[in-house]
Amino acid sequence: MKLLHISDLHLGKRVNEFSMLEEQAHILTQILNIAAEERPDAIAVAGDIYDKQIPPAEAVQLFDDFLVRTAELNIPLFAVSGNHDSPERVSFGARLMTPCGIYLSQVYSGVSAPVTLTDDLGTVNIFMLPFVRPSSVRRFFPDEKIDTYDEAVRTAVKNMQVDTSQRNIIIAHQFVTGAVRCDSETVSVGGLDDIGADIFDIFDYAALGHIHGAQNVSRPETRYCGTPLKYSFSEAKQEKSVTIAVIREKGRVEIRTVPLSPIHDMREIRGEYMEVTRRGFYTDENRFDYVHITLTDENDIPNAMGKLRTVYPNIMKLDYDNLRTKKSDAISELTVENRSPEDIFAEFYQKTNNAPMSDIQREYISEAVKELWNEQP
Repeated sequence: MKLLHISDLHLGKRVNEFSMLEEQAHILTQILNIAAEERPDAIAVAGDIYDKQIPPAEAVQLFDDFLVRTAELNIPLFAVSGNHDSPERVSFGARLMTPCGIYLSQVYSGVSAPVTLTDDLGTVNIFMLPFVRPSSVRRFFPDEKIDTYDEAVRTAVKNMQVDTSQRNIIIAHQFVTGAVRCDSETVSVGGLDDIGADIFDIFDYAALGHIHGAQNVSRPETRYCGTPLKYSFSEAKQEKSVTIAVIREKGRVEIRTVPLSPIHDMREIRGEYMEVTRRGFYTDENRFDYVHITLTDENDIPNAMGKLRTVYPNIMKLDYDNLRTKKSDAISELTVENRSPEDIFAEFYQKTNNAPMSDIQREYISEAVKELWNEQP
């Protein structure tokens, strides 16, 4: 059973006010060409199909075209909603599309019946788990203790009643503890959305989405395929790809990647103004990349962005790194790693007001955080 694994399309996304739609249309065509050549038994789309819960019309049309062209290849496609998606919108028309081999995840209802495919070695059960929060699962299992994301996903998987004597695949969109994140991902402070990698050990392959850098977590068969495009400069050095997972007999999985090539690459440039604008520093090809330029001049360059854009038309971001900025960063920096939202807000309050929060203010912030966490879309 050959699976083509993609995720985090983020259709409709804008990066530093640049629309990615042309890039996304190009990369989806490239993925379809890979599918036509590889002839997988299924395509898994592991969440974050769209970048927003209410995506622009052009993004919906682009995904619609992708589904139609996939159906024309006669390759089953399985897609789950991610934290950026509206599960109701993603599931719209799902029952009508199923006969065409397009399987879209339903809004989580506590029931996760698999879709069964067959190959020369027998059957493979494909489970689809849309992005879930504790509140999403708790309502269907009131007798279970579900206060954390880990407990929510464990409960959801436990109630799938997976037959471990057979080959099983899960397609899910969650953050597994230990995965390496990028700046473009939605981050929950303090690791509140972490789940244990062992949750997916009962599956022969876990096709995961949510993390933008391709990587395995805990074992090769628990895998993030990463985004097909670079969506932040923290991803500039990554090589984007699709993952091909071949599930052979029980307990044997082969994994490889097929690289993807964007229209414009994303890279970072650093140096003094006269250096980065000098002919020979760039080529006629790479000067059209999406670039983040960091100037090291001690004095600001008047209208630097406008001047640089004559050389680098797709410049997205401009920063300075000099003695002045280093001093400013030292004053304003906040430490956020492994801290609760309440502690971070308290430090921010202290820095901006030159006084600590009162007990009443702390209590108010704590209640507000709990309410937002339980009700966030």
